Amino acid sequence: MTDRILEITAESKGDRLDKLLAAHIPEVSRATLQRLIDEGRITVNGAWVKASYRTRPGDAIIAHIPFEPPPAVTAEPIPLDIIYEDSDLLAINKPAGMVVHPALGHTGGTLVNALLWYAPDVEDDEQPDRPGIVHRLDRDTSGLILLARTEDVRKALQEAFRERQVKKVYLALVEGHVSAAHGLITAALGRDARHRKKIAVVPEGREAVTEYRVLQQFDRYAYLEVEPHTGRTHQIRVHLAYIGYPVVGDSVYGFRKQRLSLDRQFLHAAGLSFKHPRTGQWLELSCPLPDDLQRVLDDLRGAVA
Repeated sequence: MTDRILEITAESKGDRLDKLLAAHIPEVSRATLQRLIDEGRITVNGAWVKASYRTRPGDAIIAHIPFEPPPAVTAEPIPLDIIYEDSDLLAINKPAGMVVHPALGHTGGTLVNALLWYAPDVEDDEQPDRPGIVHRLDRDTSGLILLARTEDVRKALQEAFRERQVKKVYLALVEGHVSAAHGLITAALGRDARHRKKIAVVPEGREAVTEYRVLQQFDRYAYLEVEPHTGRTHQIRVHLAYIGYPVVGDSVYGFRKQRLSLDRQFLHAAGLSFKHPRTGQWLELSCPLPDDLQRVLDDLRGAVA
């Protein structure tokens, strides 16, 4: 067992220390964080404080979090649907149900396991348990995801995502009749105070912006093209549910009962456009809807034909 040392700078005034830490380290329970503070493993400006301490802008917080290093990731012969490939990166059409990288409860069968089999020379000293991972997709979201063959390319692509230099296009089917043909959702996102594994619109959250266009309106559903301008966890799903149009099949932020003979959420990463970090070439990549989503869409179109 080793310690994971985190350095956090408080940006706002008045947040409880344990609450601020919970927002930055969602995988650690608030009760555990309070215990670590009591044990002196978390300090503010070099001094021990209580969990109820109210932070001030500029406070330097050092947290020593017990950390069990993940087991070595093994290569597995899992087929990959490769949309684009060169000596620097790959673009994969990830199927729904596949987890991106190993984690608690998902130690095998992930995209990383498949990548190590296909490209065993992939290198990433900074994140050995997630080699090549530039960004992520939810397990039940299908579509385009970028993988880097080298650490420098991975860093360059991650910077491009942070600076909003990558255009991301998703296709979604949502519940309801969407009144506006085009819309922009601007609502800050953070951890749900009541359900820590969920994301919610919260005043103290991080900026999040999602744009959508209605491609086709059905009686009870709408087919959307969605462009997230920021990259927050569950952003599209939370934003669409927030304005009253949850993604079909999303049992977390929408209706628990599955609809339209679909056993997962109707959300597909259909397009990525970005400048190649090595060559400077502008790449525009796309992949079509998978069969399960296309069947649902065809059935809806047939019903109104």
